[in-house]
Amino acid sequence: MEDKPLRVLACGDVEGRINALFNRVNAIQKKSGQFDLLLCVGEFFGTSEAEAEWEAYKSGAKKAPIHTYILGAASQETVKYFPNSDGCELAENITCLGRRGIFTGASGLQIAYVSGREAQQEPAPSHCFTSKDIIALAAPLLSNSKFRGVDILLTSQWPRGVWQYGNSPVSALLCSFNSVLNHVVLQENAQHVSRFIALASVNNPAKKKYLYAFNIVPMKNMDPAELVKQPQDVTENPYRKPVKDGKKEKPPPSMTGAEEEPVSQFFFDLGQKKPQHQQHHHGRKRQTDGDRPNYPKQPRRPPQPTGPCWFCLASPEVEKHLVISIGTHCYMALAKGGLTPDHVLLLPIGHYQSVVDLASEVVEEMEKYKSAVKKFCKSRAQRCIMFERNYRSQHLQLQVVPVSMEKCSTEDIKEAFMTQAEEQQMELMEIPAHTDLKQIAPPGTPYFYVELDTGEKLFYRIKKKFPLQFGREVLASEALLNIPMRADWRECKCTKEEEEDQAKQMRSDFEPFDFAHED
Repeated sequence: MEDKPLRVLACGDVEGRINALFNRVNAIQKKSGQFDLLLCVGEFFGTSEAEAEWEAYKSGAKKAPIHTYILGAASQETVKYFPNSDGCELAENITCLGRRGIFTGASGLQIAYVSGREAQQEPAPSHCFTSKDIIALAAPLLSNSKFRGVDILLTSQWPRGVWQYGNSPVSALLCSFNSVLNHVVLQENAQHVSRFIALASVNNPAKKKYLYAFNIVPMKNMDPAELVKQPQDVTENPYRKPVKDGKKEKPPPSMTGAEEEPVSQFFFDLGQKKPQHQQHHHGRKRQTDGDRPNYPKQPRRPPQPTGPCWFCLASPEVEKHLVISIGTHCYMALAKGGLTPDHVLLLPIGHYQSVVDLASEVVEEMEKYKSAVKKFCKSRAQRCIMFERNYRSQHLQLQVVPVSMEKCSTEDIKEAFMTQAEEQQMELMEIPAHTDLKQIAPPGTPYFYVELDTGEKLFYRIKKKFPLQFGREVLASEALLNIPMRADWRECKCTKEEEEDQAKQMRSDFEPFDFAHED
């Protein structure tokens, strides 16, 4: 017979809004009864302005209404609040779990935790962790033949790729994904499922959910048959490939004696953007001004199209009179039937289907083009809006549509995309500006994404049907450019002479920003 379930509350970043959190907890408990514990992930403490709130709890003037467990510092600014990185009681009913480890409660509930953000160097600052911390946490557990899993894993960052099979993400701040299988169906014995929950920060302006309530029976106390029951909405495990030809997938090198994986393989990078040499040269010696780059002797050739392609630059089908600039790996062209006269496309010269398929040298030049176009738009008081639809397309087309700063704000554009997506039963997910799309969309994944002028990205994993003109429809809407009749490019055709004139003008305007022209 199973034990009585524990009633647990989980919370996102508190960021010093301690009174607001506990007031909300009190209201919930008054309505729904007492909970056993509150788990806080992310940054519990905030700016210096919030110190007075914390002092009231630290001094004993106020008391947390529930046993509260928090993670360690996630930034250098909040390290001062933690007298011991190994964990300690900070105030009555408020305990810091520590940097990493396993917490086992009196009920037998096991909570694994990793505090802080992923460091890009060794030794890691006190508010960060590295791959060695992950290995040290996992190795003793995995070496135990009787280990079945922990009940809860707490982190301040999303484990990288965890959303791969997620269904209907609400936003980057709140995602309640379907349950995830921990075994290969029909090929391995059934195991328990895992559920990934991400939460917003307390009192966030968007009013996203920051508290999540659930009941849980410690795994060690559960009947094995009950434990492996599979819910209807279960998905594949994003970290395992199916077993093929009777061969099991090799464990990650970091779990064996082999060379360690780069640290950024573990978690979704929410910190500062990494320098270009770190992004594309993991494991290599850091370059200095005197170092010669270690380029491969033969660059990887892009995949070849299976038939005629309108966008491979060497293809006879390309309308070359629309080309504005040509680099080594990428080129820029006027959009045929563009929303505006300066609507352009950024494309790889070789045949790549999407941004996530690009080779590293192509990514590097694509970023240079994006930077140049952003500067070009800024010089004309325009917001540079980019979007890509990797669905029913065979060659990457990164659409770039300048929008006058006077017409609308970035928030207006973001809201228009969100609203129109919602109207079509699609949920756009917000992801941080510096995020590599490869982290959330492996090659072959159909998706749509928008990059705003601030660098923020809105992402949607396409599951079934998707409106092909969605990006254009949103930008052409009355709320933004107010040219709804131009939403479909086929309704915006010009004569070849008109296109040549537009392209000539665009080449002239863009020339001061064209790094390829300088070369």
